[in-house]
Amino acid sequence: MPRRPKPTPATVALFVRHGVTATTGKVLPGRARGLHLADAGRAQAEAVAERLAGLKKVSAVYASPLERTRETAATIGIRLGLKVAVDRGLLECDFGQWTGAELKDLGRRPEWATVQRYPSGFRFPDGESFREMSTRMADTVARLRARHPGEAIVLVSHADPIKAAVADATGTPLDLFQRIVISPCSVSAIAYGDTGPTVLTVNSLGNLAELRAS
Repeated sequence: MPRRPKPTPATVALFVRHGVTATTGKVLPGRARGLHLADAGRAQAEAVAERLAGLKKVSAVYASPLERTRETAATIGIRLGLKVAVDRGLLECDFGQWTGAELKDLGRRPEWATVQRYPSGFRFPDGESFREMSTRMADTVARLRARHPGEAIVLVSHADPIKAAVADATGTPLDLFQRIVISPCSVSAIAYGDTGPTVLTVNSLGNLAELRAS
């Protein structure tokens, strides 16, 4: 009988949302340039870097190209002794014409109900659809997993892309992904193996000791 192929060792992806900026919770920043971490965001980055350092087995740090993610990742990289690699696959959703709009104004638009309740059917004007964002994130994770078999990697991204990754891993329909909360500088850990993903933690803001044995 032919030998079974040796399984690929699981890769643990540690998704980290960037720290807060001056506009977090107020506007939809999207891919706008020039938005840096606030003092509180830098403190959050220091804290999550310290939590990740306790794992002692992270081999790579990747970040979305935007300043707020690169700054968060840089703090993590310094603490872990790793150089940060920028990956466009981790970018925020392209909000198109809605980029930079205040959330209180967007909440009054009739389309906002679709964004919250039927995201799989929505495309941002002149921007990206949630389906495209979800597919992009899944493809990015698969590509990085193939590059780092059996390793733990940090992926610094944004709330919606991380929510999409968590939803994909749990088999949650995209239309329910808005129910997932991803806080600034939280850690969501997913192990990707040959038989499918295993969600280890979501939106963790505390001690990551439970991941040391994962």
